[in-house]
Amino acid sequence: MEAVFRDGGRQYKVSEGTTLDIDFREVEDGSTLEFPEVLFVSGEGDARIGSPLVDGARVTAKVLGESKGPKLIVMHFRRRKNSKTRVGHRQKHTRIQIEKIDA
Repeated sequence: MEAVFRDGGRQYKVSEGTTLDIDFREVEDGSTLEFPEVLFVSGEGDARIGSPLVDGARVTAKVLGESKGPKLIVMHFRRRKNSKTRVGHRQKHTRIQIEKIDA
């Protein structure tokens, strides 16, 4: 069974057992998250497309922990001003594993 759900302005295509990183949330490891904004669900030969959401569909996930994205280097350089700035950034994410897709 596969589903497409919306969270934090992004859409994720998942199936049961999929591990993915979403925007950071203050949640404990091992707790569960529910995503009620399901846009598409497909299963054994049938597919349900919402307009905009599928009624009664829900995606349940288990929180595995925190993770960090890749290191990004931001460089500002102003020519002929003897001015430059270098800043690094790593975005925090919450890693989840999809446990159940309710259609």
